[in-house]
This record gives sequence, C-alpha cells and structure tokens, in this order.
Amino acid sequence: MLIFKDKTTLAAYLKSLRRQGKKIGFVPTMGALHEGHLSLMKEASTHADVVICSIFVNPTQFNDRKDFEKYPIRREDDIKKLLGSPTELLFLPSVEEIYGPNTVNLETYDFGKIEKMLEGVHRPGHFQGVGQVMRRLLELIQPEVLLMGQKDYQQVLIINTLINILKINAQLIICPIVREPDGLAMSSRNLRLTEEARRKASGIYQTLVYIKDNYRRSPFDKLVKKGINFLEKQGFQVEYLTIANSRDLQVVNKPVSSPMICLAAAWLDGIRLIDNVFL
Repeated sequence: MLIFKDKTTLAAYLKSLRRQGKKIGFVPTMGALHEGHLSLMKEASTHADVVICSIFVNPTQFNDRKDFEKYPIRREDDIKKLLGSPTELLFLPSVEEIYGPNTVNLETYDFGKIEKMLEGVHRPGHFQGVGQVMRRLLELIQPEVLLMGQKDYQQVLIINTLINILKINAQLIICPIVREPDGLAMSSRNLRLTEEARRKASGIYQTLVYIKDNYRRSPFDKLVKKGINFLEKQGFQVEYLTIANSRDLQVVNKPVSSPMICLAAAWLDGIRLIDNVFL
C-alpha cells in the first residue's frame, strides 16, 4: 500500500493509473477504522481496479469544537487494518493540504430542504463542511466509483446532490450498515462509550427493528412515540426518531409506495449515536 500526504504527488500517481486505463474506487473516511469501513474497501475492489482510501478528520464539518478535538485518532492501527484490506493507496493529508492556510470564507452550497432537517437541525453547518471537503477530495481523486455507508444516510444524499451540482462523473454506491453482534451500528464513536453505555447502545437498533416489524399494522405516530419512550427509559436523550421517504427524507405518516426509511439520533452517556433501517 502506498501512502500519500500531498496532493501533487497523489495527483501525478493517479494520472499515471488513468493512462493505464485503471478504474479508481474511492472510500473517504475520518479514520478510527472498523469493520464497517473495511467492508467498503472490499466492496470497492469489486467495482474498481484500484482502491484508494482517505483518512482526514475534517474540521469544517464539526459544529462542536469539543467533538472535533475528541475524535479518536488511531493512525498506526488504521494503517495495519488497511494493509489487510484491498486498499492500494492511502491519502493522509493535513488540514493545510486540503484547505490551504485557513478555513475561513469557504464556498457554500445550496443543498435544498434536505440540509435543513434531521441532522441539519441538530448539527448546523455540518453538511456545508461535508460539501467543502468532499468537493476537494473528489476533484483531486476523480474516482469512477465512490463508496459510502448507509449509516450516514442523510450525508449520502447530500453528497449525491453535491455530485450533481459539480457535475462530477462518479458513481455513488451506498453500502449496507455493518453491525456488532447485538445490532449496534459500527461507528468510530462507539470507542468512547463506557461499558454500561455500550450495553444499552443497541437499544437504538432494537427500536428501529420494532418499528420495521410493526409499521404495517400500527399508526406511525404511535410507533414513534413508543420508540422514543423506550429509548428515554434506557437513558437516551432522543434528538429525532422519524419515518421518512428515503428519496428526500420528507416525513411520512402512513405507508407509501416509494421506499421508506426510519432514522434515529440520540445521545447516550455524552456520545451521539445515529442509525437507520429501510422499511
């Protein structure tokens, strides 16, 4: 595996690969890699000749500075995991390499209504930061295939919108959530859960599964209310639990013909967890 830290060297190497007719698959990450990330690398290898992973904790997508500062950094461990995956290239840039001398007065994007709901309400500015870093990474790497996990579903829709705005020729592939044995969605933030909180954390998934199993025979509002009550009794502070159209995340109050998704975000022991399931 080749490791690059500067854009110029990486761009030159990628150009040489394209001259050879190689198809590039890209998996962007913020590190603290787990099996969910590695599943994306594996899937990428089935769609592309060369798999490149980036590890970059992007400061502009954190609306809470403390959250940014606490984000786990495990570079040596990450590299070891990538060496056992199909990843051939790793991009490890600094903040200055991505943004230059500062991150003020960056461009903004019109992502429409989807930016102003759910995650957008509770993490103002988050999706603008995602757009800013992804534009730079996509324009540099120019992948034929971009792979992202379903867990950050709203973010995936935002990036799909960004691809259309920028007219980038990349196929976006959404990969299923990889879960722990008890159903908890794998996440780098799970590393920060206390032992007791970790035992309770799968309650989010249990709630989503309950709604999935019952949405055809129970009113949506009652299911959601019951789910919130269950989570609160377990010690969660619920930000949202909602059933929505999976295309635009508009809330639905009864079954519709288009695909639906149930999404949740909640705090447990000071750690913010998100999850979703398709209905």
